[in-house]
Amino acid sequence: MPNSRSRPRRGPGNGSGAAGRDELVARSLQSAEHCLGAQDFGTAYAHYLLVLSLAPELKDDVKETFQYTLLKWAEELDALSRTQDLLGCYEQALELFPDDEVICNSMGEHLFRMGFRDEAAGYFHKAVKLNPDFSDAKENFYRVANWLVERWHFIMLNDTKRNMIYNAAIQKAVCSGFKSVLDIGAGTGILSMFAKKAGAQSVYACELSKTMYELACDVVAANKMEAGIKLLHMKSLDLEIPKHIPERVSLVVTETVDAGLFGEGIVESLIHAWEHLLLQPKTKGENGNCDKYGKVIPASAVIYGMAVECAEIRRHHRVGLKDIVGIHLPKNVKFQSPAYSYIDNEETVEPYTTEKMSRVPGGYLALTECFEIMKVDFNNLQELKSLATKKPDSITIPVVKEGTLDAVVVWFVLQLDDVHSLSTSPSEETCWEQAVYPVQDLPDYWMKPGDHVTMEVSCQDCYLRIQSISVLSLEQEMEVTKSFTKDTDLLSSGKEAELCSALANLQTSKPDAGEQICVLESTEIALLNNIPYHEGFKMAMKKVFSSLTPEKLCQVMDPHCEDNEMSSGTGRQNTVQSTSEPLYVLDVSEGFSILPIIAGTLGQVKPYSSVEKDQHRIALDLISEANHFPKGTLEFWLRHVEDESAVLQRPKSDKLWSIIILDVIEPSGLIQQEIMEKAAISRCLLQSGGKIFPQYVLMFGLLVESQTLVEENAVQGLERTLGLNIAPFINQFQVPIRVFLDLSSLPCIPLSKPVELLRLDLMTPYLNTSNREVKVHICKSGQVTAIPFWYHMYLDEEIRLDTSSEASHWKQAAVVLDTPIQVEMGEELVLSVEHHKSNVSITVKQ
Repeated sequence: MPNSRSRPRRGPGNGSGAAGRDELVARSLQSAEHCLGAQDFGTAYAHYLLVLSLAPELKDDVKETFQYTLLKWAEELDALSRTQDLLGCYEQALELFPDDEVICNSMGEHLFRMGFRDEAAGYFHKAVKLNPDFSDAKENFYRVANWLVERWHFIMLNDTKRNMIYNAAIQKAVCSGFKSVLDIGAGTGILSMFAKKAGAQSVYACELSKTMYELACDVVAANKMEAGIKLLHMKSLDLEIPKHIPERVSLVVTETVDAGLFGEGIVESLIHAWEHLLLQPKTKGENGNCDKYGKVIPASAVIYGMAVECAEIRRHHRVGLKDIVGIHLPKNVKFQSPAYSYIDNEETVEPYTTEKMSRVPGGYLALTECFEIMKVDFNNLQELKSLATKKPDSITIPVVKEGTLDAVVVWFVLQLDDVHSLSTSPSEETCWEQAVYPVQDLPDYWMKPGDHVTMEVSCQDCYLRIQSISVLSLEQEMEVTKSFTKDTDLLSSGKEAELCSALANLQTSKPDAGEQICVLESTEIALLNNIPYHEGFKMAMKKVFSSLTPEKLCQVMDPHCEDNEMSSGTGRQNTVQSTSEPLYVLDVSEGFSILPIIAGTLGQVKPYSSVEKDQHRIALDLISEANHFPKGTLEFWLRHVEDESAVLQRPKSDKLWSIIILDVIEPSGLIQQEIMEKAAISRCLLQSGGKIFPQYVLMFGLLVESQTLVEENAVQGLERTLGLNIAPFINQFQVPIRVFLDLSSLPCIPLSKPVELLRLDLMTPYLNTSNREVKVHICKSGQVTAIPFWYHMYLDEEIRLDTSSEASHWKQAAVVLDTPIQVEMGEELVLSVEHHKSNVSITVKQ
């Protein structure tokens, strides 16, 4: 505990009031110290509040002790779920110490745990600004910066073509008479500034994100337009006339579109705008000044799609195995990606994922021609209103190439006006990704020319939904058409939809009543499909069990030999009864994992899983049952732990673990937070000869030249934003590390060979170093802009998992340099690598 001893200072007045105050302050300080000694942090905190309210001149003297007391009291309030009291304490503390980076950072940590990510990131950012060398705050800020200012802001602002086309369309509209402008979802305010520069008389801009609103205020002021642009921190749906803007505007500009066009609420916001904020549209043939009428930029959009084969999408959205290293996956467990749902499933919010198809690892094969899915006119209120209520349209598309149907990929052309348009096609050089609708639950995914792909398309819940995707073979079509055309009047009576429906029903499979749907994240599905991962763990666990109890290896369970065991009487149940104690295995890796089941097949083992979700537990129970595990063999550890924050405990009061499996690397490519602390606890819980998996991790990296990473990390000067001064403001929120990268498809030029950067040893901590210098030999001349990195995870000295391998469910990450460094072949560059908690910083020593 910091030294809390301090004495009240006398002010200039010597009256009895001052003396009484000093006496109260002294007594309160003494009481606070006594309470701290008794670990009564709540009462100590109250005493310090009184001291600081009576004697603010003591702030510097008691600051450290006050911080310590606050943090301890906040921990207790958090454990008791007294959220309001906890937040109230921090608000009081920040009133007293508004520029204290430790309090700001701690407030951010609590807010982040509560799910208030935007607010948390704001506190982390403030802490970093107050003290740029505060490592804890920097680590926290870098991890949440994506929520504070999403990375696509940088990419879009660097897209000069997109900026020029929007600027031209806005300029054309303003110059033709649309002089009052509302920018919906303003972001940095770039579209508002385009309008003002074009000569708009009044410009209003609304932005919901507090961080982006404050950023836009700074940007608009820096460009000397604050007098001409009124910024509003609110949703456009909450705007009222004349409360927020004086009258209806003639032009709405917006880019509230995502990869699936509708996902950011453009339909809802434009319906509201036409009804409450915009002047009425000009009807055909009507003449008059433009400032009397309303219009929207973009004017319309056409949505396109194509069916594709793509192994990368497949392995992230479809479990393609029936057997994983001897573990049978039963048919009654159906794994689904979050991006997939049936038409009557209301739980799925976003029915697609997104990919930059031009950079997807392994590429893709188009199995159909590009086809039109839907048109939408943003200047037609009735059409916008009908989108949500309109019945799904059936689409049938001919197959032109044979292959495996993995997804329907979607993009759009945004028609800003009758001249200017933007395409998000995968064949275009654009900042946009494409929407991907993975295909699941077909009896056969193979198709060939002559076959057809059918689907139903709608705009439900303001999302573009593509459902009931199926493949119709030529033979099936002929059979169904033949049976339908027996009634010669059927097709002529306009019942083509019935025919399409009958064709679709041939291949659309619905879940059976007895099936257990198990929704997994795409990284969890890729993990299940990662065969080397499961093979490696099975071999490594087998070696540990063999070293601990060699005689038990002969008792390894064969999950497929129940009949033989039952008839011979030498089954696993008899073996369990004849031996004393099992070996205990704890899997605390995050997400869905079948490693405990694999462990349970390797002898007399008691495996524990730490999965949290009920549907995951049910699925694991069904898999255990299908593999003939005796009931109760697999248990769920969180049912045995009173405090879920203290997962690492003994299996029983007198027992220790044989194996503890930790998650060391996040799917994003970063090291898991607090992993070394977890490893330290785990080492104390292992029996003699027990192991942590992985036992150690080596981090590798190489030097690359990549303009892509540079542009995705920071806005590049004034030219990209057409002379508007935006870069210095948004670049405050750039982070030094880019995550979720696919190194195999990243546009880059390697300038060195891979080198070992860091060792993290979970079993032998004295081998770890917090910082080291690494010499890197330059093998190609160029500009070093980034240092991508990945890991080799050693389960033991012989068994290694590579997070950059083709089968890996992990992505890679990269440090992006602030300033590129010119290097020549044959030179050496020295990297300084520092490891603090779970944060790794890599800098180049000049």
